[in-house]
Amino acid sequence: MSAEWAAFTGDTIDEALVVGLAVTGRAVTDALLRRDVAVVAVDDKPTEAAIVAAADRSIELVEAPDPSQLEQMLSSVDVAIPSPGVPRHHDVYRIADDLGVPVVSELDLAAMWDERPMVAITGTNGKTTVTTLVTSMLRRGGITAVAAGNTEIPLVEAIDRTTEPPIEWFVVEASSFRLERVTHFAPRVGAWLNFAPDHLDWHPDMYAYGAAKARIWSNNSDEDVIVIPADDEAIAAYAAHVRGRVVTFGGNGDVCVIDGHLVFRGDDGVQPILAVSDLRRRLPHDLANAAAAAACALAVGVDVGSVADELRAFSGLPHRMALVGTVDGVDYYDDSKATTPEATVAAMQGFEAAVLIAGGKNKGLDLSSLSRAAGHLSAVVAIGEAGGAVADVFDGIVPVLTADSMRGAVAAAGKIAGADAVVLSPACASFDWYANYVERGDDFARIVDDLIARPDSKEDPQ
Repeated sequence: MSAEWAAFTGDTIDEALVVGLAVTGRAVTDALLRRDVAVVAVDDKPTEAAIVAAADRSIELVEAPDPSQLEQMLSSVDVAIPSPGVPRHHDVYRIADDLGVPVVSELDLAAMWDERPMVAITGTNGKTTVTTLVTSMLRRGGITAVAAGNTEIPLVEAIDRTTEPPIEWFVVEASSFRLERVTHFAPRVGAWLNFAPDHLDWHPDMYAYGAAKARIWSNNSDEDVIVIPADDEAIAAYAAHVRGRVVTFGGNGDVCVIDGHLVFRGDDGVQPILAVSDLRRRLPHDLANAAAAAACALAVGVDVGSVADELRAFSGLPHRMALVGTVDGVDYYDDSKATTPEATVAAMQGFEAAVLIAGGKNKGLDLSSLSRAAGHLSAVVAIGEAGGAVADVFDGIVPVLTADSMRGAVAAAGKIAGADAVVLSPACASFDWYANYVERGDDFARIVDDLIARPDSKEDPQ
């Protein structure tokens, strides 16, 4: 980290280099232009949307500049702002650091421009669910809040939104990509939900991945709140030397399940929040998400009644163990958002026996831990680039079929399911067959909908 970067306050930006012109890059560009900052952009593989965006904003867009071009561009700007997905080995980081040009994240820009309080949520799994729950809990409790960050609304866009009443709190979904180089971002409540291998095709190792996530607390004060799982020693080790008040969830934590009730242990003793039977979703990871969200909302100051009401109303998010439909007595579930083995294992714990559809593009992860789901499986259908690796994990443990399309996978799973559920929970990214997990889940749902409309199509894998 350069001294210039650490000392940068954002007060005197005349010209900025935006690296990557996808959703976040465009939001950053717009925020800079609103503040009369000149912008030049680079993108190694610009989409048509990026090209149109640059033209619409009358900014220069340089495609895939070589190191000498990057050096020339960086030498004439005050700051470089890479989008979250720009890999850490990109030349922009090295050249900017060599030139003493501050490299600033989108989260830092927002923190430097806006002083309103924030809840930030990171973790390998469950970020979006907990972010959604916390935002809704705050709103139900009378606090004007908006979800931002690794969502449809980048934080730099959210802070510039004009609403009535004005936004009081931001709830920020903070990926490791966004957190890795933050130096100013300082959430009032910072939650780290869980920690398992992920994105090791981007981070060089688990230490770097964990260190990036731990930066959610890098600017903590004694008044800030640290929300962590009660039973995760690795996260506890990262949090041990961080300033602030620690609130734990799950296990035997401050917010946990006792005698069938989600409760909060505070200074006034044990206070019930709601009965677990009142929750619409009650798998182990659902309970962890509910406890984490409650811990965050209570730390902000939301009343217990509002927290409980929101948990009762919450039915889950799309592509996260969502029941698509039932065909011939077989339930089909879309869990396309499960892009790590840990997420898939957690999902399968809710079934006595199910047919798992898994595979896709591996993110540099060890898939062998999928074997921990074997006790909940009657069969596996392996798909995508990682299909062979998935098949190897379950070879000799449960029956394994392979398919070269989602339609073929659904047909194969339906034929062998019997009365068991069929679950798309891939444990891998979607980028071999699809643009993202949403597209993958939507395709799965369309195919299942076809089965519901035409049950005879179950016999046709084409």
